Amino acid sequence: MSSILEMKDLRKSYGGVTATDGVSLSVEKNILHAIIGPNGAGKTTLISLLSGAVKPDGGKIFFAGKDITSQPAYSRAKVGISRSYQITSLIMSMSVLDNVALAIQARSGHSFKFIKPAKSLTKIRSEALNILKQIGLADRAEDLTSNLSHGEHRLVEIAIALASNAQCMMLDEPMAGLGPEESVRMIAFIKQLKGSRTILLIEHDMDAVFALADTISVLVYGKIIATGSPDEIRNNEAVRHAYLGEE
Repeated sequence: MSSILEMKDLRKSYGGVTATDGVSLSVEKNILHAIIGPNGAGKTTLISLLSGAVKPDGGKIFFAGKDITSQPAYSRAKVGISRSYQITSLIMSMSVLDNVALAIQARSGHSFKFIKPAKSLTKIRSEALNILKQIGLADRAEDLTSNLSHGEHRLVEIAIALASNAQCMMLDEPMAGLGPEESVRMIAFIKQLKGSRTILLIEHDMDAVFALADTISVLVYGKIIATGSPDEIRNNEAVRHAYLGEE
């Protein structure tokens, strides 16, 4: 398999705190690669570096063989990288359908000022509805986004990532704040996506990680201490000591 996303000696510090400390990692195409680690390990900083939200102090990022280290976030979205956030970033005063339609418009190069005309664009709305069908929210399409549950908000964020036609989806704690039933629904949906695109998953829920991941990397104090299959990571003594515990 070939790698689609590659990090080489990626470094970022905030004052005297080193968030990522020389991270080098390859993410293979069309697999689900999870990054786990304790709080403060640097996971969110790493995904912010990859999405272009934060500039590295040193190192390189390559996507599909091209150096994207200096590219801003909007350029990375255009080449096929999307990110969902720990904190929801939806427009709550708009309908669910229009949130997704807006993402389709943005992918097509339209300005955000064309929100209202989007409502009359049958093709865009039809595509948005098809995406909502995929995530099981077609029946909430016309509802105000503010009226959805937290778990449904997380699903809509993934719908927006899908609307961008991203080759690489970076999911930042999609299970955060979900109840048991919502967690089961989210895991089932992410499983459906596997194999159709590359997914980089940052997640604290170890049950979800081990149910979903093809490959897992463990980040501790800004350094990757291990990368391997779920079984290899589960049985890695250094990982158990640093993060997973003796369970």
